[in-house]
Amino acid sequence: MCCEKRELFDMSCAGCLTNNVKPVGCKSHGNCLMSCNKKGTFDFLSNISFPQNGEAEIVQVSFNKGSRKEFFINEGNLDLIHGDEVIVSAQYGYDYGEVSMMGEMARLQVKKYQIKPDAELRKILRKPTVLDRERYEKAKQHEKSTMLKTRLTVRKLGLQMKIGQVEYQGDGKKATFYYIADGRVDFRELIKILASDFHVKIEMRQIGARQEAGKVGGIGSCGRELCCSTWLTNFKSVSTSAARYQQLSINQSKLSGQCGRLKCCLNYELDAYIDALNIFPDKADTLHTKEGNAHLLKIDVFGELMYYIFPEKNKYYRLKPGKVKQILEMNRNNNIPASLDDFEVKTIEKEKEYEDVVGQISLESLNRSAKKQKRRKAKGKRYRKSNRK
Repeated sequence: MCCEKRELFDMSCAGCLTNNVKPVGCKSHGNCLMSCNKKGTFDFLSNISFPQNGEAEIVQVSFNKGSRKEFFINEGNLDLIHGDEVIVSAQYGYDYGEVSMMGEMARLQVKKYQIKPDAELRKILRKPTVLDRERYEKAKQHEKSTMLKTRLTVRKLGLQMKIGQVEYQGDGKKATFYYIADGRVDFRELIKILASDFHVKIEMRQIGARQEAGKVGGIGSCGRELCCSTWLTNFKSVSTSAARYQQLSINQSKLSGQCGRLKCCLNYELDAYIDALNIFPDKADTLHTKEGNAHLLKIDVFGELMYYIFPEKNKYYRLKPGKVKQILEMNRNNNIPASLDDFEVKTIEKEKEYEDVVGQISLESLNRSAKKQKRRKAKGKRYRKSNRK
């Protein structure tokens, strides 16, 4: 990042310009001029100054493209901005990371994660030199080969575990092995073999299936990058009741993500569905009329409609929740209505037509192109026959 841009803009996303006109953004939204990591955080408090009370600034540093984040103290008062690469102290040696959050936003995050004020945070040592960068890049090049060799070793030892990822420390003196296992694993023999093969300090860290999917990454069924590999850091439990509230069929193959667990996005709209379902009456599966018993077919949650059908008829009736409550009250008072015609919603609002800004191909356009091809082929056959004669 050039010095002029650094003076004009304090944070990275505000400093990404195209032709000095407007911000490009980051991730998949444009050709960003900065090397933002995929879990970068926009600091909306960057332009507001807060009193420091003589305390050293707390900075959040991300490692391995944002898959791991920790808080450090900037005791040396280094001139840092979002996106700067830094050398931080580690338990053994030092590590190489990138500033992802600082200032008041970092202090708020410390409170959120309930880190005690008297907790001893590690320090930011300095900005990296050319030698530090070369050593870091050399260590990163060994991660894939180390993971493959370790998987072979695990298979030979017959351990019931899966190595998901290997992460080298910035100085290359320590390697963290992330693994998945259903139960307790005795990997003491594995650590001896790995230490003798790679000559580094070994740390084994168990993770879940959701964390592994976040580290591996991929494309979800929505066509976008996985939430767990881009922005999602806190994994909340997802149950099948979330799908039932949203009127989804319990199909394990469609509701499961790449981690094999229920998709995290099932929780995103759950609160809206629960609030919308409050207007619908309970125990309204059957309505008694003189024509017979009408059974509940389905519910249009946001359209506020309940669909009922008689077993003897092919016609279904659209009823508002208020009308259904009225019929249920009549049934409880032994007052049976003649039919549902008087309670049915006669007119339905026309669905809004939205402009196709995504560029999806409709079936109509495919059918039209297929017909054109057939006409061209038929015309070509007729032309060839006429030339033969």
